[in-house]
Amino acid sequence: MENQSDLPRWNPSRDLGPARSQLTVYTTRASATPGRRVRTVECDSSAPFSPDSLRLDGRVAVVTGGGTGIGRGVARTLANFGSRVAVWEKDPDTAGAAADEVNGLGLLVDVREADQVEAALAETTERLGCPTILVNNAGGTFATPFLDSDERGWNALHRANLLHVILCTHRVARAMVAAGLGGSIVNVTSIEAHRAAPLFAAYAAAKAGVANFTKTAALELAEHGIRVNAVAPDLIRTEGLEALAGPRGPSRWNRIVPLGRAGTPEEVGGAVVFLASDLSSYVTGETIHVDGGTFASSGWFHRPDGGGYAYGP
Repeated sequence: MENQSDLPRWNPSRDLGPARSQLTVYTTRASATPGRRVRTVECDSSAPFSPDSLRLDGRVAVVTGGGTGIGRGVARTLANFGSRVAVWEKDPDTAGAAADEVNGLGLLVDVREADQVEAALAETTERLGCPTILVNNAGGTFATPFLDSDERGWNALHRANLLHVILCTHRVARAMVAAGLGGSIVNVTSIEAHRAAPLFAAYAAAKAGVANFTKTAALELAEHGIRVNAVAPDLIRTEGLEALAGPRGPSRWNRIVPLGRAGTPEEVGGAVVFLASDLSSYVTGETIHVDGGTFASSGWFHRPDGGGYAYGP
């Protein structure tokens, strides 16, 4: 008989409440790794999709960097669809405000630090339950010409945008497996992961790393019923973008974005909800571009006179 001690065996009769999909059934089988058994996720064809398939009632979600911007919009949207949200945020003011807004849990966490991530995970699990949704949203950047950049800046950008994604995914995925739960992990990357980004070389490289990590983690975690996907925003109307763009921003966005405007944090949240819900039960290792068409446009812009598109600004 195979040794199953290193992986909790899935018990299909166990009551997991709303965190367990109603559209899938789980069985155990031998793993390619000797001495292990894994969970196979199969579609239950007797349970067709319905509007309720988008609901996340009772599922515990962690949103890193959820105090402002895209993260806060994602937290609001997850809560609106029924999720119990834990906001992991290093700013005490925005952490509390965002948590109050979603009637959730706000924790002060620097997600670059393993001990803080582990403490936050323990408190989240104690107060809300084991997370089955993780949104790796925290990150940041600054502009520097490549030849003027240095190792200190590169390391800071990689820690802020790539390494914490690996760290949080590792810890939360291990908790999901230990609890015998599947789940959904959504990484917030960027359009800069998929195109050149002058002045942001190290940042773009880190985001490209997140996109590739998403695919690899999706394969390794699939046997545990954990799906891993990403969303890649571009121009999203956050506090930071508004301050950077100034009053002329919207007129520029009209030309740059095929849909004619910048997006909202809640529109990113909509894609996250889809990826967290049963409607995406057969989707893993993918990146959804939430960008109004800018990735598809690849340098094509609206003509100033409104007469279609021109290549180049």
